Amino acid sequence: MRALPRRLLQHRILKFSLVGAIGIVVQFVVLCGLVKAHVHYLVATVLAVESALVHNFIWHRQFTWSDQVDLRRFANLSRFFRFHLSNGAISLLGNLLIMWPLVGGLGFSVVVANGFAILICFAANFLASDYWVFSLGKNGVLGRAVSARVKPS
Repeated sequence: MRALPRRLLQHRILKFSLVGAIGIVVQFVVLCGLVKAHVHYLVATVLAVESALVHNFIWHRQFTWSDQVDLRRFANLSRFFRFHLSNGAISLLGNLLIMWPLVGGLGFSVVVANGFAILICFAANFLASDYWVFSLGKNGVLGRAVSARVKPS
């Protein structure tokens, strides 16, 4: 029984990564298209991240956390709001704070800097999604995996 939470955690992280990988493609396509259209790289970053956020929310709800069905009337709207507050803030602020010094200060390419930003924001986004956005209980799957290993005193 102890292996189930760990397996569930690994399975959830794998699904999260798959959706995130597709979201990265969405983000890069939008970012590159906007930069080629001469949109300032920071404005293009915000719009690209927002595109990926909407994509990722839809797929996380339908695929990554499909077992966390919430039948309350405005559950999906509430989750979308929480997803934007958490993953949106982490991704937007993280991307902007990382892109600005890498592109503006150090001269990195927009795509390379954006790749670093995405990797840095990954873990924080997973934890926020699992604990706050999609979890039906008090803890996300990571909390349940840790709880299963800790014996009560």
